[in-house]
Amino acid sequence: MPQGPLSARAEEEKPRPRPFGSECRTGVAGSQVVAYCHNPYPETDRVRLHVECDQWWDIDTDSRPVEAGPAMTVRLTGRCWKAVRSVWVSHQK
Repeated sequence: MPQGPLSARAEEEKPRPRPFGSECRTGVAGSQVVAYCHNPYPETDRVRLHVECDQWWDIDTDSRPVEAGPAMTVRLTGRCWKAVRSVWVSHQK
């Protein structure tokens, strides 16, 4: 089937997914965790900090969701009793 100007224009007009999600930086100092998340986009991003502790008896934690509005930076904190194994931030529309 020939490709004419109408089909090329239709392809150009397909909606592109809008970018979403805060940019987050995490830091660990001993058993303390801090994350700073900046949302450069127009839609609110609900971010949560997840902390996995190294010791089997130490309780892993998930923070409550925090709304990072457009052009906002939010601070999330968490901790373990001893050492931290891993840290990550989740995003939700």
